[in-house]
Amino acid sequence: MAVSGDVEPGSPAATAAPSPAPAGAPAPKHLFRPISAEDEEQQPTEIESLCMNCYRNGTTRLLLTKIPFFREIIVSSFSCEHCGWNNTEIQSAGRIQDQGVRYTLTVSAQEDMNREVVKTDSATTRIPELDFEIPAFSQKGALTTVEGLISRAISGLEQDQPARRAKEEAVAERIDEFIVRLKELKQVASPFTLIIDDPSGNSFVENPHAPQKDHALVITHYNRTVQQEEMLGLQAEAPPEEKPEEEDLRNEVLQFNTNCPECNAPAQTNMKLVQIPHFKEVIIMATNCENCGHRTNEVKSGGAVEPLGTKITFHITDPLALTRDVLKSETCSVEIPELEFELGMAVLGGKFTTLEGLLKDIQELVTKNPFTLGDSSNPGQMEKLQEFSQKLDQILQGKMKAHFIMNDPAGNSYFQNVYAPEDDPQMKVEHYKRTFDQNEELGLNDMKTEGYETGQAPQR
Repeated sequence: MAVSGDVEPGSPAATAAPSPAPAGAPAPKHLFRPISAEDEEQQPTEIESLCMNCYRNGTTRLLLTKIPFFREIIVSSFSCEHCGWNNTEIQSAGRIQDQGVRYTLTVSAQEDMNREVVKTDSATTRIPELDFEIPAFSQKGALTTVEGLISRAISGLEQDQPARRAKEEAVAERIDEFIVRLKELKQVASPFTLIIDDPSGNSFVENPHAPQKDHALVITHYNRTVQQEEMLGLQAEAPPEEKPEEEDLRNEVLQFNTNCPECNAPAQTNMKLVQIPHFKEVIIMATNCENCGHRTNEVKSGGAVEPLGTKITFHITDPLALTRDVLKSETCSVEIPELEFELGMAVLGGKFTTLEGLLKDIQELVTKNPFTLGDSSNPGQMEKLQEFSQKLDQILQGKMKAHFIMNDPAGNSYFQNVYAPEDDPQMKVEHYKRTFDQNEELGLNDMKTEGYETGQAPQR
């Protein structure tokens, strides 16, 4: 069964253009300011707009904000003082991510119903146990909880029930039965599975156990299909034309235009091929925004996916070890067993830094999680975060020994061996055969590498 939502009254599509700012008013430094209850300057923009319920003028409030640990969003709220109608929605203001994301949550307790969820317009929601699906672009984006998603689906099904009972009584009875089953899910009498599949990569499901691994939540990043690219309005890349001679780009710094991820102002990204000793070539990309001063860098693998995956285990015993160079690819996960911490693939992206720099990036990422701070947090989560941050500080100060594990199914990550070409007594490097699921996440199971030679391609 599928649910589709109608156009809601007071949608921002019916709003009028905002009035120009008064002359002499200072322009905000950042269009999207980090969300904070203490930021008094962060006020919503009010726009007079048409109410689609009574066709009189109401008020739409727009708040452009940035959620730490996530990305930029637009929160809109409409209210009509004449008929009392109101509605809220959320839209992603950031760019479409490089990969889609699929969250598979096993709901087995009442606490799981309270998990925060960011669901965008392009996300598909499924509950396999009920054969239930909410298609993409059938509902507006929402910042809600798991229970809120189910309640919203129930409201959508109940919306046209009076008309159905008058015209198709049998269909209305079946929908009533299905609504009862949805309401039973809210009691969590038995475990069920909630799947949020978003090709844009902009949806999010909270991990209440952060920074520990959430065993009830599986996050999968995948490459979009051609149909999903077209659904999002993205043009598929044309195959590159063959060049008679390959250009040597190793000694050149290439530049291309982009937008700053912080303030969205035009900026330039520098890209260069770099050869890492005793490893391989990588592509380093760096962006420097002249408008807001934001700097970012990212590392991409310059070679193919290795035949075997690589697992690197390094024992941190002294502060000098923190100065070692580390290349973490976007397919690499990080684990620190002493802290019961695991960082999944694609989080933090590709990084070429030192071990100390990577640990500080992890500390900043975890401690600034908005779902474990402020009024929405509970004392247990705050204590876990404080304990995690204190232990990580001890590792950075050399007061605590720990193991740092990098697991890269693509084999494109690197940890500096200061004893090279001899073996490092503090480091263990293992090569392993990838599982089917790991190949699936890398997109290798559907990749055809044979039969493309000239004269050997199959005839159609």
